[in-house]
This record gives sequence, structure tokens and C-alpha cells, in this order.
Amino acid sequence: MKKYILYFMLYSIIGWCYEVFLEVVVYQWGFSNRGFLFGPYCPVYGFGALTFILALKSLKSKKIMFLNINITPMLVFLGIILISTLLELLVSYILEMFTGAWLWDYKLYRFNFQGRIALNPSIRFGIGGMLFMYGLQPLFEKLCNKIHEKKLQFTAIACFCIIFTDFMLKIIKI
Repeated sequence: MKKYILYFMLYSIIGWCYEVFLEVVVYQWGFSNRGFLFGPYCPVYGFGALTFILALKSLKSKKIMFLNINITPMLVFLGIILISTLLELLVSYILEMFTGAWLWDYKLYRFNFQGRIALNPSIRFGIGGMLFMYGLQPLFEKLCNKIHEKKLQFTAIACFCIIFTDFMLKIIKI
């Protein structure tokens, strides 16, 4: 459980950095806090990463062949697209229910649904998810395995307290 809290926090921060990068560098809109909470993290990325780990890790470890070609990475890619798209749709409804709006609008994208989800971002999340599943996650697992148990526990508790406090402050503000 401790490692999952750290993974959640790491991917929430990486997601926030990704969002800020898009806003500042790609779209050149200038800096703003892209997260729902006050801190530099987007929990939807943390939840997405944990969902990928839990739902796709066993699939990723298999070798599924079709015509002598290993299609497991393609199946993982499709799984990531499906999970991230459903998660993004769900989060848009939850945010709208609590705040009256959601933090993105895909109405200008082709193949969108109510501006909440669209094919282009779903494919980008699929690509990012592949980088995560095959690159970052194995690295983070190795790093977490090297951390002494007491330090791991302290760090996990600290991360949980930070995100929980931020979430409660946001609820109070709403």
C-alpha cells in the first residue's frame, strides 16, 4: 500500500507537469495551476496510473502471440486508452457535479463526446501510458524497492497527509 501511495503522488505530479507543459509551451497560454487542488499535482493522473498498474500489469507480463507477432504491447496500449478515456469522462462528470464545470474542453477536437473526451487526447494518453507502463513504472518500482521500509512508510504517510489536507481545503473552499 505504501508504494501505491508514492506511485499515486509521483504520477499526480508528473501529470501536473505535463498539463503545465502543454499550457505554457505547446499552447503558449501562460502559466496557471492546472490541477483541481492547490498543490502541484493532478490526482486524476495518479488514479489513472494506479488503475493501469492494477488492471494491466498481469496482461503486460504475458506474451500473447498472433501470427508470430507479440501483440501484448498493442493490447496494453488499447487498455490504457480505454481506461484513461473512461476515467476522464467519469472525472468530468464528478467535477461538474461538485464545481459546476470540468477543467478541459475538447469541443474543438474531432471525434469528441460533449467536449469531455476526444480521440486525440485519448491516443496521447495511450502513448503516455505506454511510456509509464514500460519505462517509468519499472524504474519507480526499482527505486521504491531500494528505500528502507521506515523511510518508505514515513514518505507515504507524508504524501497521504499532504494530498488529503489539500483535498479537504478544496472541499471547504467549495
